[in-house]
Amino acid sequence: MIIPFLLIGVAAGVLSGLFGIGGGIIIVPALIYVAKMTPQQAAGTSLAALVLPLGAAVGAVTYYRAGHLKPLDALWIALGMAVGAFGGSWIATNVDAETLRRAFALLMVGMAVKLWIG
Repeated sequence: MIIPFLLIGVAAGVLSGLFGIGGGIIIVPALIYVAKMTPQQAAGTSLAALVLPLGAAVGAVTYYRAGHLKPLDALWIALGMAVGAFGGSWIATNVDAETLRRAFALLMVGMAVKLWIG
């Protein structure tokens, strides 16, 4: 059962490097459908994987060397993410899986429409 997780990680890493995405858009749905996790388990597992900065750090160094990274801005975002992750994880662990799955689907549709329209 290790291979599916490695493939999910590779896909998330490639898309993270290309588009700056990975956790919510790739890892969480993959864990729900491939590993048959609940949305809460998938979100928790994704957050834990993202805590290990190896994959993101390698990509960030590449962007930094090319002059496409603002480290101070990234630190402020990380601080906001810490606060937001605490609140979001509290909400996610206190709603049922179906509600969380539907809310996630609405978020993804909304983001897709916004990106498509501009």
